[in-house]
Amino acid sequence: MKLKKLLLRYYPPGIILQYDVDGCMKLKPLDLLDLTPEVDLEVLRAHILPLTNCAFNKSGDRFITGSYDRTCKIWDTHTGDEMHILEGHKNVVYAIAFNNPFGDKVVTGSFDKTARIWDAYTGQCLHILKGHEMEIVCTAFNPQSTLVATGSMDHTARLWDVETGKERATLSGHTAEIVSVCFNTAGDLLATGSFDHDSRLWDVRSGQCVHVLSGHRGEVSSTVFNHAGSLVLSGSIDASARLWDVRSGRCLSVKTGHSDEVLDVAFNASGSCFVSASADGTARLYNTMTGSCLATLTGHTGEISKVAFNPQVLSGHTDEIFSCAFNYEGDSIITGSKDNTCRIWKVTEDPGSQ
Repeated sequence: MKLKKLLLRYYPPGIILQYDVDGCMKLKPLDLLDLTPEVDLEVLRAHILPLTNCAFNKSGDRFITGSYDRTCKIWDTHTGDEMHILEGHKNVVYAIAFNNPFGDKVVTGSFDKTARIWDAYTGQCLHILKGHEMEIVCTAFNPQSTLVATGSMDHTARLWDVETGKERATLSGHTAEIVSVCFNTAGDLLATGSFDHDSRLWDVRSGQCVHVLSGHRGEVSSTVFNHAGSLVLSGSIDASARLWDVRSGRCLSVKTGHSDEVLDVAFNASGSCFVSASADGTARLYNTMTGSCLATLTGHTGEISKVAFNPQVLSGHTDEIFSCAFNYEGDSIITGSKDNTCRIWKVTEDPGSQ
């Protein structure tokens, strides 16, 4: 099901939902005067407008979704029930994250130029983070849950105190949009990826740039630390992925096997392997130590925009999948799609039983 139009009726007051199901256009009228708790609104699914992102808490019993409808929702993984609607943003909620491993707070970043920190159990807004001059497109908690990082179209990243909501530092230096922020495990370094073709490493305490990771010939789409914090992996629109040494800022390896843009990159849990996902419809798996390509993963008929480690084929969405995440135990996956739905997948030992 894909929502096409939301029509407002003046009299009698009502809403008409125009949506597509397998190529067949359907209408569902809702008379507001007759609306009761018993009215079936299942057609609305997760959000009225398309989703932007999804993420698990550490235990995997709850997940969050962001949407163009300006809200973030908290869901119960086991029942699929909606627990809280986080309302207040004036524009698209584009970036979302739990403060894992704790899971008691959520941060949302919006096209309204603000971020918000929420209580994950009550849905209460704790802080509104104001300071960016353009849309916020990425956000992350540090692992200690004391800081939030936000990246914006205004070419800056900012660090915020979780307890007070006050800005701790503005990280200036990039000359284009910042589209990726990632803390290392120790929480003392932040990696940013930008459309200026560079990634940067920042000292969190001082707010100073430690290294500029230059070499890509196109916009950087994704940056991530390995768990040990010794390596950074970056993916770029130039169809390459690069591996960087954190201590020296030196490029250790360049992977150019893709024929189109690299849209996402990820390490496995131990850091022994990494993977790149591309608009060419393939993902490529590499050995971190040797740099050799272990496998080229084919089968998709369109671009791969997100990548994570687990050997399951998950089918059921009716439109593009743009976001996915594993829980920490690795036994559940959540996927967000342009079909306006999220799906929760339970990983089984037998792939045929999914």
